Amino acid sequence: MKTMAIAFLVMVASTKLFAQVSIGVGISVHLTPPALPVYAQPVCPGDGYIWTPGYWAYGDDGYYWVPGVWVRPPHYGLLWTPGYWGYTDGVYVFHTGYWGPHVGFYGGINYGFGYGGIGFGGGVWEGNVFRYNTAVTNVNTTVVHNTYVNNTVINNTVVNNNHVSFNGQGGVNARPTPQEQTAMNERHIDATPQQQSHMMAARQDRSQLASQNGGHPAVAAMNRINGRKFDQQGRIANGIRSGQLTAGETKNLENGQKGINQQERADRAADNGHLTQQDRQQLKQDQNQESKDIYNDKHNASMANYGNNEVGQRRFNQQQRIANGIAAGQLHAGQAARLEGRE
Repeated sequence: MKTMAIAFLVMVASTKLFAQVSIGVGISVHLTPPALPVYAQPVCPGDGYIWTPGYWAYGDDGYYWVPGVWVRPPHYGLLWTPGYWGYTDGVYVFHTGYWGPHVGFYGGINYGFGYGGIGFGGGVWEGNVFRYNTAVTNVNTTVVHNTYVNNTVINNTVVNNNHVSFNGQGGVNARPTPQEQTAMNERHIDATPQQQSHMMAARQDRSQLASQNGGHPAVAAMNRINGRKFDQQGRIANGIRSGQLTAGETKNLENGQKGINQQERADRAADNGHLTQQDRQQLKQDQNQESKDIYNDKHNASMANYGNNEVGQRRFNQQQRIANGIAAGQLHAGQAARLEGRE
């Protein structure tokens, strides 16, 4: 039976393993949160943005997915500690995320893209400049130049590699390190108003409900809050990575997305820069249809016939390079289609 209680949790440093020095709002439920979906990270939109991973939140209609998104921190020098679900005393309690000078405990959950379960390997602050570790984050280095490469974080910080989304019995049995305990006692800043609006938008979108999408949300990530264009690009990249789309199919889908974008611009121009409710509904229908096209498109027979051989492996490797190029913003689908044609 579904039960949900809003509880004001006063978390103080004590012998309790998951204590945090803060006053927050937690949600406790008796239903196990779904596994984390696998998705491609959108390219970083510019300097100063920090990746905040997607997570399962809980509302009146059950679990819903809040897309991962690049956001600007409330102040330079701050890092994001993701929220996480913890199982204790028969219930799942959500521990809210926060901004702080160091990354605290987030349940040992492997959210990916630098959040491997312990700490954060996606970048570091140097003064008021954030430097990105391109080993684990999707950054276009022709646009963002404050980058470095540290591959050690890929292997050294992963506690959970099976997409389990909660801490505790049956999930990830991680405990806070001394460094994480120290970070918990530091001054924290709650999610920004933009982050909160991002969560509310996901809550109001029924396609994000686990009960509707089976744990595979249509929008798993965004390039920025209120972003839309790269949502589709992320799905296209995922399609290529999973072997479900060729670059030629991708070009057709991207052309459809271009038409949606042009329609949005025309609607805004006709309504003094705003979208009417009817405009929004039509755009949403068009976007959903485009998503269905992506879901339904599969590799053609010639692709399937390469089989498990040297030629097939070479073609698979090329597909991976194309997918990486699109995901990184270094290739558009037309270029990808030409590359595939040469292959």
